[in-house]
Amino acid sequence: MKKPSLPNLKLPAFEFHGLLEDFRTLDPRDPGLWPPLPRIVILVGLFLALLAAAWWFGWSTQYDELSAKQQQESRLKDEWLKKKKQAVNLEEHRKQLAEIDRSFGALLRQLPSKAEMETLLIDINQAGLGRGLQFDLFKPGNEVAKDFYAELPITVKVTGNFHDLGAFTGDIAKLSRIVTLNNIEITSGKDNALAMTAVAKTFRYLDEEELARAKKEKAAQAKGGKK
Repeated sequence: MKKPSLPNLKLPAFEFHGLLEDFRTLDPRDPGLWPPLPRIVILVGLFLALLAAAWWFGWSTQYDELSAKQQQESRLKDEWLKKKKQAVNLEEHRKQLAEIDRSFGALLRQLPSKAEMETLLIDINQAGLGRGLQFDLFKPGNEVAKDFYAELPITVKVTGNFHDLGAFTGDIAKLSRIVTLNNIEITSGKDNALAMTAVAKTFRYLDEEELARAKKEKAAQAKGGKK
């Protein structure tokens, strides 16, 4: 038994010349009589033109603004997370700050006041004499003001034996006030003695009046630099 054969279906051929002819005969005053195919082509063309115009005149700018807002949103989220972590650890940060303030206060108390500087200079001198050293030079220099303290250099030259010089430097380190020895030079002296030259630096904190004056001078310098 033979299977029934399907009829050969042929799609109508697209006639380009016929479409062009339809476009030539279009009456712009009566679009209702236009053939279906030209009407579809024109509608699709108008739609694409409208999309292109919308993108060119509005959507592209809006897309750029959207991208900028998305970046801003991401940045604000990161800032929020950072501040949230800080808020969670706020109490711990306060404890650390209080501990830093206590440590700073302890260090500040090791700096003499202006009235105590003379006593400190006497202590340094007595530390050397107590070890049997001979002071050939003990010359305080000019103070150098820093942020909240002043630095006083003292040029010192003492003569003695090696062990006494070492004990003297140890006594300086044990003073209740901060004193550092810098630029140390040791040379041979008379009768097998050694001569040690150094710059002892001690520090004192600035009082309220001195701090106010220093801030005023800095402000004046900054104002003069801007001119």
